[in-house]
Amino acid sequence: MWGLFPLFFPLLEPAGAGEVLAHRMLWSFVVVAAVLIVVRRWRWAGELLRQPRRLGLVAVAAAVISVNWGVYIWAVNSGHVVEASLGYFINPLVTIAMGVLLLKERLRPAQWAAVGVGLAAVVVLTVGYGRPPWISLILAFSFATYGLMKKKVNLGGVESLAAETAIQFLPALGYLLWLTARGDSTFTSEGPGHTALLAATGVVTALPLVCFGAAAIRVPLSTLGLLQYLAPVFQFLCGILYFHEAMPPERWAGFGLVWLALIVLTADSLHTARRSARLRSTLAATAAVAETETETETVPAATAGTATGTTTGTAAAPRVEA
Repeated sequence: MWGLFPLFFPLLEPAGAGEVLAHRMLWSFVVVAAVLIVVRRWRWAGELLRQPRRLGLVAVAAAVISVNWGVYIWAVNSGHVVEASLGYFINPLVTIAMGVLLLKERLRPAQWAAVGVGLAAVVVLTVGYGRPPWISLILAFSFATYGLMKKKVNLGGVESLAAETAIQFLPALGYLLWLTARGDSTFTSEGPGHTALLAATGVVTALPLVCFGAAAIRVPLSTLGLLQYLAPVFQFLCGILYFHEAMPPERWAGFGLVWLALIVLTADSLHTARRSARLRSTLAATAAVAETETETETVPAATAGTATGTTTGTAAAPRVEA
């Protein structure tokens, strides 16, 4: 669903990117609020309101995801689908770089190599485009920042989206009312189909997130990480095959470097996951053997003690009775 977003947002024209973004914020809040009312999960909201630091992080998350959504909608409707897809290919590399710079995480050599190749790709693409790929960079950095904020807030998928869109709701509603007062709103002027499509932005936003949350508890994290590459792959294919965007050789070279970096990163992650699994298995087997040996040593000792009459308690009782 995320990968097919480039096919959905052009359907909302002639609404501009700002109007589409405001409707996406407003209707997303309506959808997730309805879901939470049905499942009766509101306790987290009171706890969040009593924690100003977490609430501030949610506000930052709402701000950066607003930037992400707005730039993405504008890019898709302005003929920059391929460059938008590049942002989500670069995103894992930006996330790793943020971990080093902000969280002081240590990288393995393969991760350093992937980040280096990613930086080389940005240079090549800058030469190819004749400018930095700013759409890709804004999307990558805003989504990486969003992920960092969500990690710190530690809320569930639906709950965090509800909190973020609750913060977005009033500004979005105010902007739409302002557009209506100016006569620039398309919500009611382009027919019922257009109105329904704008209202559907809430479902389009919430449904993939709900599916992602359901998948996260059912499949291994490594598999989930690999599946997330499908979204930018589909977006890239939409840009090339459906929208027929230009791909001169230097752009292919830049994308090739990005894909090489992701291959290195994925291979390293899978290797590390397998090695960790083997280590856990070895430790568990060692602990089981040690426990068995301890039990084996204990049983003969107790038997010997009974034979010589040196044990106490129930072991000594038969001897007393005899």
